[in-house]
Amino acid sequence: MKQNLTKSTLLIASIFFAIGCGNSSSENGTGKGQGNGQGNGQATEQSEEKNCTGLPENVETALNGEKSTLSEELANTISYMGNEERLAYDVYNKLYTEWGTNQFTNIATKSEYKHITAVQKLVQKYALNDGSSFRNVDLPALGYANTPIEDMKAGTYDIAKIQNLYDDLVAKGSISEVEALKVGCMVEVTDIDDLDKYLKMAKESNATDVEEVFNFLIDGSYNHYWAFNKGLTKKGVTDGCCSLGTVDGVNYCHPEYPQKEK
Repeated sequence: MKQNLTKSTLLIASIFFAIGCGNSSSENGTGKGQGNGQGNGQATEQSEEKNCTGLPENVETALNGEKSTLSEELANTISYMGNEERLAYDVYNKLYTEWGTNQFTNIATKSEYKHITAVQKLVQKYALNDGSSFRNVDLPALGYANTPIEDMKAGTYDIAKIQNLYDDLVAKGSISEVEALKVGCMVEVTDIDDLDKYLKMAKESNATDVEEVFNFLIDGSYNHYWAFNKGLTKKGVTDGCCSLGTVDGVNYCHPEYPQKEK
């Protein structure tokens, strides 16, 4: 069953950009291979799905525009987010094979795939021929700057912190479907916390292209947080993501995050 689900997930990802997404489905459905037939109400990906065969026009325009002047610290945020967005994609695909919960495959193939694509294009834009563009890689570099997403080895990263986080999240998410949904909350809050810092750096540096891409990522993470929150409440966890409280100094309860209107 797991092997079949894995093959199906990769197939969806590989054809998604080739043929478009067709009928959109909710990120809040549960059950193996079937949606709930209802609108999200809180966390649909409507803004990202307007152009379902590529990135939003504003993001493409920013990526194709002139290079910004990046400090080493700001450049490193690009490679870090490349690893972190891949982590989200890999964790969600892995947990889908465990539980068949539609949030995971829908978010991975319809949103995280695009997020990886956007950051990969930033990496390509700022990569130097001598490989010295990003100095925060502390494991042997994977060389994924030009690798199709389907050919990237899932669960393997070149930043130790991301590698350890992946291992911890998959272990937690394998306990139960509820714990898996909580892992989704954790991944999205981690993304948002990092992007909050990196967006401030990009704005201060007037790196408008980096800022545009990171805004695209954080808007998606807000949507995903509420999708996982709704999944938890439907499973009887009344407080949703807030049931996690604060863990190791990280607050996972964020009612202030923007939500999509019904």
